Amino acid sequence: MPMSPLPLRFEGDPAPLSIDLHMHSTASDGALSPMDLVALCAAQGLTHMALTDHDTLDGVAEAAEAARHEGLVLIPGTELSTQWRGIGIHVVGLLPEGVKGALVEGLEAQAVARVKRARTIASRMEKIGLDDALARAREQAGSERPLGRPDFARALVAAGVVPDVATAFKKYLGAGKPGDVKALWPDMAEAVGWVLSAGGVAVLAHPLRYSLTRRKRGLLLDDFRVAGGQAAELVSGFQNPDVTRDLSRQLQERGLYASLGSDFHFSGGHLAPGSMSLVPRTATLPVWTHPRLAPRFNSGA
Repeated sequence: MPMSPLPLRFEGDPAPLSIDLHMHSTASDGALSPMDLVALCAAQGLTHMALTDHDTLDGVAEAAEAARHEGLVLIPGTELSTQWRGIGIHVVGLLPEGVKGALVEGLEAQAVARVKRARTIASRMEKIGLDDALARAREQAGSERPLGRPDFARALVAAGVVPDVATAFKKYLGAGKPGDVKALWPDMAEAVGWVLSAGGVAVLAHPLRYSLTRRKRGLLLDDFRVAGGQAAELVSGFQNPDVTRDLSRQLQERGLYASLGSDFHFSGGHLAPGSMSLVPRTATLPVWTHPRLAPRFNSGA
């Protein structure tokens, strides 16, 4: 049975769209394997998805095989950690042609940076009372994948240092806290260049989550566009529709496309694959209409 095509415009439809272009698996800091994530996406009624693990595409082959079985269209992707004016910024690369060009070396550099960063975070967490922090975080990860801040957050909870993950980030791992180590990440413009070299589309991840004023968010979008960035996540999870409309205006002013992503990591939270605020009627073009992506999205599963 052929799937319904994605809309070419956001018309303010009352039903959610069957697409999610920002999700994580056990290839980075998600709780589900790539195969299980795809199965959950199918159960949620999605028809199109992207796997965007942090600084890696290690889970994409497994996800692609599962997507073929489930009849979903899967776009390979990754979420790159970068910095801009001293702020940690994430760039999602949607990669219809896979990994090639400068992105190959870029991902290798990110893997090295993640190892160094984990050691730095571990050292800082030991100073606040988490003994043997690196081993404890590795235990929480449950595999040899690169460690991230959520692994240290769960280790803090398991050790009784904090009551929950939210408190771990609020006190020790969130923006500006001891575990917020971003000096090892490349400049945002460099990471955008990696995505472009691979024939992909660079998407600014969750621009509303960086605690920026509207003016400074505009400067971020300006620099992102100048670097070659092509889109931003208009909706990421749940948000006020007036905020979405305002962000849409900022994207239109810069000729940026609009992407949608839940940033799903684990079941049981308030988000599930595809669970996002509805997109209000807007002239901002959906990212799946971008010339680099349209053939992949229209090709079927």
